[in-house]
Amino acid sequence: MEKLLAALLITTALPAVPAAAQVTTTLAQPITGTRIDVTATGEVTRVPDIAVISAGVVTRSTTASGAIQENAQRMERVIAALKRAGVADRDIQTTSIHLNPEYRYGENQPPQLVGYTASNQVTIRFRDIGASGRILDSLVAQGANQINGPTMTIEHPEVALDEARANAVAIGRKRAELYARALGKRVTRVISVSESGGHFRPPPPMPMAERAMAAQADTQIVLGEQKLEVSLAMVFELQ
Repeated sequence: MEKLLAALLITTALPAVPAAAQVTTTLAQPITGTRIDVTATGEVTRVPDIAVISAGVVTRSTTASGAIQENAQRMERVIAALKRAGVADRDIQTTSIHLNPEYRYGENQPPQLVGYTASNQVTIRFRDIGASGRILDSLVAQGANQINGPTMTIEHPEVALDEARANAVAIGRKRAELYARALGKRVTRVISVSESGGHFRPPPPMPMAERAMAAQADTQIVLGEQKLEVSLAMVFELQ
């Protein structure tokens, strides 16, 4: 009896193990029927709401300081024109500044320095895409002589991608049910779903020849639509 009382006292003195510290192992239910793997792609289309364009100023002079000074003055007018048009500071970003010497090469003669080329490039995000053509024309008028783009994009694509994900799941299940009926079975459960990534299919950029022609008239930006896709790999069990 004394040994039994001692054992009870030791047991009651030990602290209780909290529930959070208890480890529970859950084994995945094995596949007992037929496994089928399918892939599915969900698509949605959206009209882009952001246009990204690179604009720059290239100047040449016989001296480095002359090329840089003229470049800075013209780029200052370009930036001022952007701000007057309502483009916010956060949507204007300097991407490159270069100063390069220019040489003349003659036969059997050493290179002769003839001047310098200065370039300054900025990336501009147009949120009011409808006004971007008019703004580009004003940039050219203020001295911008290099324009590349536009690249159309969607600022917040997650809502559209979620819709594409739901479409992909529906397509995958429908495809699995088609196989099940052909095999005389039925879909009982989804074993796994994995996403291989969502992405855009932006339209190709405007060719250089078309941009040169557009510079001679009022520039028009055509939005079109962009396709967003999500691809899934899904595993089902058939019975």
